[in-house]
Amino acid sequence: MKALKASICVAVTALALSLSLGAPSYAAEDEAGTLSRQMKELYQAGKYMEALPLAQKSLALREKEFGPDDANVAMPLNDLGTIHYNLGQYAVAEPLYKRSLAIMEKSLGPDHAEVAMMLNNMGDLYRAEKRYPEAERLLKRSLAIGEKALGPDDPSIVLALSNLAAVYSGQGKYDQAAPMFARGLAIFDKALGPNDPEATVLMSNLAVVYTELHRYADAERLLKRAMIVTEKAFGPEHPDVAQALNNLAALYARQGRNADAERLFKRSVATFEKTLGPNHPDLADVLENLADLYKNQRRYADAEQVFKRSMAIRGKTTGPI
Repeated sequence: MKALKASICVAVTALALSLSLGAPSYAAEDEAGTLSRQMKELYQAGKYMEALPLAQKSLALREKEFGPDDANVAMPLNDLGTIHYNLGQYAVAEPLYKRSLAIMEKSLGPDHAEVAMMLNNMGDLYRAEKRYPEAERLLKRSLAIGEKALGPDDPSIVLALSNLAAVYSGQGKYDQAAPMFARGLAIFDKALGPNDPEATVLMSNLAVVYTELHRYADAERLLKRAMIVTEKAFGPEHPDVAQALNNLAALYARQGRNADAERLFKRSVATFEKTLGPNHPDLADVLENLADLYKNQRRYADAEQVFKRSMAIRGKTTGPI
C-alpha cells in the first residue's frame, strides 16, 4: 500500500520566504505584497484552490513591475509552482520552478541558500513523479549547499534531507532512508521541540520505513504522534490530516486490523475530497489502498468500484492540464 508524503513542509518554507524576497524595497506593502500574504495564509490552511488566483495575480504584478527575469520575480514563480504542485498539477509546476531556479542562480549564484531551497522543491517534484535519478541529483546538491552554508544541524537542511530519504524509500531502499529520516527528525526535535507541525512529515515518513522494516510498534507510535500534532496545529479538516489517516490505516491493514484500516481510509478519503477536491492524485492513492484492502478481504465488488474511481482520477491528472 502507498503511504503518502506530505509536502506542506516544503511549500510553507518556500512561501514564508517569498514575502521578503518578492516585496518592493520600500516599507509600505503594495498590492502584490498583500496578495502574497493573503495567499500564504490560505495555503497554510490547506485552501490551495483559493490561494491559486492570488498567486497568479501577484506574479503578474511583479512581472509587470520588474520584468519576467528580474530577481523579484523568482519567489512569486516558486510560490505559484508550489501551489500547482500541491494541486497535483506537476506539468504546470515544473516550468515555473525551472524559471525560478534559473533566475535565482543568475542573481544569487549557484551555492546560495535560496538556490538550495529551489533545488529542493524541484527535487521533490521529480520524486512525486517517480523521476528518481533526477530527484536524487537535485536533492543531493541542495543538501550539500545547505550543509556547507548553514551547518549539518541547521533545521533548514531537513527538507532536502527528508526528501532525499523519500527518494530512497520510494525505490524500496529502506535501510538508506531510515537513518536520514531519523536524523532529520532529531534536528527538528532539538530546534523546534517535539510537537512542532513541521516535524510531522518526518514522523510519517520514518513510520512508513519502519512499517516496511516490520517495526510496527515504532511505526504506530510515530503515526499517532503525527496525527495528534497535525490536528492540533491545523484542525481535523486539512490535507496533512488526510495523509496521516492514510498512513495509519495502511499500517493497520498490514497488521490485518481490517476494520480499523477501513474506517481510517474512509476518513482520509472524505478529508481529501473536502480539502483538495474529487480529482487529486493523493486521493487516488488512498482509494487504491482502500481497494487493495477490500481485495485482500475478497470483497471484490467493493474493490472494483473503488479501484475504478481511482483509475478515473489518474486518467484526469496524468493527461494534459
